[in-house]
Amino acid sequence: MEGRGVTPINFEAIWQALPQPALLIGPDDEIVAVNTAAESFFSVSAHLLARRTIAEIAGADSRLADLVRRGRGGAVSMADHNVDLAPPEGRVRQVDVQVAALDGRTGQVLVLLQPRSIAEQMDRSLTHRHAARSVSGMAAMLAHEIKNPLAGISGAAQLLEMTLGDSERELTTLIRDETQRIGKLLERVEAFGDTRPPSREPVNIHDVLDRARRAAEAGFAAHVRFFTEYDPSLPPVPGDEDQLMQVFQNLLKNAAEATPRVGAVVSIKTAYSPGVSIAGLGGGRESVPLLVTIQDNGSGVPPELRHDIFEPFVTSKATGSGLGLSLVSKIVADHGGVVECDSEPGRTVMRLRFPIWREPKQKEQTA
Repeated sequence: MEGRGVTPINFEAIWQALPQPALLIGPDDEIVAVNTAAESFFSVSAHLLARRTIAEIAGADSRLADLVRRGRGGAVSMADHNVDLAPPEGRVRQVDVQVAALDGRTGQVLVLLQPRSIAEQMDRSLTHRHAARSVSGMAAMLAHEIKNPLAGISGAAQLLEMTLGDSERELTTLIRDETQRIGKLLERVEAFGDTRPPSREPVNIHDVLDRARRAAEAGFAAHVRFFTEYDPSLPPVPGDEDQLMQVFQNLLKNAAEATPRVGAVVSIKTAYSPGVSIAGLGGGRESVPLLVTIQDNGSGVPPELRHDIFEPFVTSKATGSGLGLSLVSKIVADHGGVVECDSEPGRTVMRLRFPIWREPKQKEQTA
C-alpha cells in the first residue's frame, strides 16, 4: 500500500503572510531578515533594514534591545508592552513586542511587533461610531426644539430693523448673525442623524483628492503649497464620492488653518499598505489596505486633546464647533475604514485606511 505524500510547508510564504511586522535578529543584534509587514511599518526596504541593528531602530538602551538579549537564552517567549521605537528617518512609534529564541546555538531571535497606534485606533473607531450615534439622537431634538425658535428670533429682529435707526440696527444685525451661526451649527449636528449606510459604488480616491485639493487652493488654502504623491495602481474604494469629498475637504481645511501664513506645506499621499484589518460593519473582519495620508507643518494638536480629537465637541479652535473631525470619523467608519491622527508641533499626520472595491457576488441562477 502506497503511503500518502506530505505536502511540503512553504515557510517563506508563511513568513511574508504574517500580518504583524516580524524581524529575525542575529547573535550580534543585527537584523538578519524582515517580512513585508515590517518593510511597510518602517517604510524601509528589507535590503536596507537588514544592514541595521536593534540599536539603530530602537536605541542602544531601549527595552527592545534588553528584551532580545534576555530572550536569546530563554526557552520560552517573552513579551513587553508600550515599547518605543525610534528609527533615524521616522517618528517614535509605540509597539507591543514578543520575542522568542529560535536556536540557542546560533543565537537567532524572532521579534514580532504589534503597533499600538493601529490596535488602539481600531478600538477608538468603534467608540467614535457609538458617540456619533448618540449625537444623532440629540440632533433630532435640537432640530425641533431649537431651530424653530431661532427662525422666530431672526424674523423678529428683521421686523425691528424696519422701525429702528442706524445705531440700533447694529444690535438687530448682531441678533440675526448669531442666530444664523447657531443654525449652521445645528445643520452640522444634524449630519450625524443620517444613519443610512453610504451608497456603495467604486470611487477613484485620486479623483476625489484632486477635487478637494483644487477647491482648497481656490479658497481657504490659497497660502498653502501642496505636494501630492499618488500610487496610480490603487484599486477603487467602495463608497459615496460626495461624502468622501466632505471628509477630505474637512481635513484639508483643518490642515490649512493650522499652518503658518508663510511657508505653509500640506502633502497628500496614497499607498497600498496591506496587513491591517478591522471589524467589518456586517460582522467579521475586513482588510483596509488603501492608505491616504494628509500631512501639514502646522502647530499640531495640543497634547491634552490628541486622544479625544475625534470625539464630538472636542476642538482646539477658539471659534470651532468640535464636530468636523467627529463627522470625518463617522463617515470613514461608515465606509468600513478607520482614521487616526499623529501630531506634534510642526507636524500633524492624518491617516485614513479604506477597504478596496469588490464586485458584488451575483446570485446563482437555478434552472
